[in-house]
Amino acid sequence: MGALKVFLVAGEPSGDALGGALMKGLKELATDVQFAGIGGPLMAAHGLTSRFDMSELSLMGIAEVLPKYFHLKRRIAETAQAVIDMKPDVLITIDSPDFCLRVAKLVKAGSDIRTVHYVAPTVWAWRPKRARKMAAMIDHVLALFPFEPPYMEAEGMECDFVGHPAANAPRATPDEQAAFRTAHGLNDADPLVLVLPGSRRGEIARMGPVFGEVLGKLAATHPDMRMIVPAAPAVAEAVHDLVKSWPVKADIIDIRGMEAEAAQVEKRAAFAAADVALATSGTVALELAAAGTPMVSAFDLNWLSRVIIPRMLITDTTCLVNLVTDSRVVPELIGFDFKAENVLAAMEGLLADPSTQAAAMERTMDLLGRGGEDPGLRAACAVLDRM
Repeated sequence: MGALKVFLVAGEPSGDALGGALMKGLKELATDVQFAGIGGPLMAAHGLTSRFDMSELSLMGIAEVLPKYFHLKRRIAETAQAVIDMKPDVLITIDSPDFCLRVAKLVKAGSDIRTVHYVAPTVWAWRPKRARKMAAMIDHVLALFPFEPPYMEAEGMECDFVGHPAANAPRATPDEQAAFRTAHGLNDADPLVLVLPGSRRGEIARMGPVFGEVLGKLAATHPDMRMIVPAAPAVAEAVHDLVKSWPVKADIIDIRGMEAEAAQVEKRAAFAAADVALATSGTVALELAAAGTPMVSAFDLNWLSRVIIPRMLITDTTCLVNLVTDSRVVPELIGFDFKAENVLAAMEGLLADPSTQAAAMERTMDLLGRGGEDPGLRAACAVLDRM
């Protein structure tokens, strides 16, 4: 039997991480495997030579996509043709559905190549018909959450829950936490708030001013409080500009220029050392749960989206801790509810009793596979078992 040929497509750093772990798992299970496709540095470390820079696909929103629409359309056609020409045993697309599913659709139209999509669409939150459309081009889905397979299977796709990488990610040691507090001049008694205004410029611009107002009012009633703001490299300058405008001093963790492992240690230690977090809604909730840091979750939208999107939602929560545990312990302020007075009240309540989320965060990690087999290996097993 010849080599197992796998074509992979990832368009975001999170997809690159999933893809790298999956490739590692496939290499452990298959004696001879060949990779081709599109990915980032973590996938490159396992033998992928990307056809073009993955950052071309990391676009969000109409304003970002429209100027590059025709270029992206060419990239979709080019990628699909490369898959058809290679004739791999399987095409694995990872998240980034706007690009990946269009590639898979063209591949299915021109071949009988097996298609796998890693990361199920959030049909449990909104636009449930996406699963039906996806079934026309995807044979098998790898799901990050245990409640997702029934949604995919109902539309005729195979689906396996393979675990979420946050559940088995390294956790900061007590020594790392202590070193972090010392490096930032933090006393053990100083309450520490971790502030996460977002990982995209648009989020930071919308969330940042209200976060700053809330922090200023918290500092007035908690004079010993310290604020730490981690800055993703891609938006570090935007974070620096934002923090300058706040009425209160906050320390920025800027990992640009740091070695990759040192940067991860610094980030883990910040998450674990914090007493509470004020976070923009998203997968960061799982990183906070893994660190055992209670949070207030918030998200704002432009005015039109504030009106339309709540009507499209089919769930009363978008916080992943609440969803995974079927609880509502994490306060959420979204859209028209995202006002400084509401966020401040939620933060004051959390500071008064930060233990209210502890059990739900532990259960979230357990349900997502903590202590079990590595998600990348589980994903690789699922891909091979279904072929």
